Amino acid sequence: MARFSRLHVYQAMHQVPLVPLFSNNDLDICKNVLKASYKAGIRAFELTNRGDFAHELFAELVKFARQDYPDLVLGVGTIIDPATAALYLQLGANFIVSPSFNPEVAKVCNLRKVAYLPGCATLTEISNAEAWGVEIVKLFPGDSLGPSFVKALKAPMPWTTVLVTGGVEPTHESLKAWFGAGADAVGIGSRLLTPEILKNQDWEALEKRISEALRLIEQLKTKA
Repeated sequence: MARFSRLHVYQAMHQVPLVPLFSNNDLDICKNVLKASYKAGIRAFELTNRGDFAHELFAELVKFARQDYPDLVLGVGTIIDPATAALYLQLGANFIVSPSFNPEVAKVCNLRKVAYLPGCATLTEISNAEAWGVEIVKLFPGDSLGPSFVKALKAPMPWTTVLVTGGVEPTHESLKAWFGAGADAVGIGSRLLTPEILKNQDWEALEKRISEALRLIEQLKTKA
């Protein structure tokens, strides 16, 4: 079961508003990615549900994190049905992320008092998700919607908390555009955890890359 309350998860994402998104079938690589991310300052990490036996790998990483990084909040992404959500909750997921909103997944998460972050792309979808108790919506796909959508959303719905994924890059230009428009947090996958770094298993480079992204975000949010 989840070790952290929904409130703790929300606070972790507010305090460190960068959530890496990662999937790999090699357990050792996953452990090293978690280690580098944690050392860089990450406190919420999404492991994507992809490939056969992904849930078994997730279970091992939950055990690893509990022992070595007890304040690291691990969640799972690409959950589209309630049965899969229930499976990962049983394995210790602290938050559930979906590419779209599913009220049945929301119900499962609410029953277990676990944070649910569904993907939304319209104001209607966002309102429906919030009516089901969603605290943070995943704006997806970000590259199709653009920072202007966030700015437009925040005008009539300033209470909405947005985590943008898809199209965010760990650069000053990209981060400035998103946070300047009103994004509360961002999720970044391969643009942060690059194929080159993974191929070379250069964990020091990964730590530096994440640390630099966090530094840029802190600067931008301080100026906001």
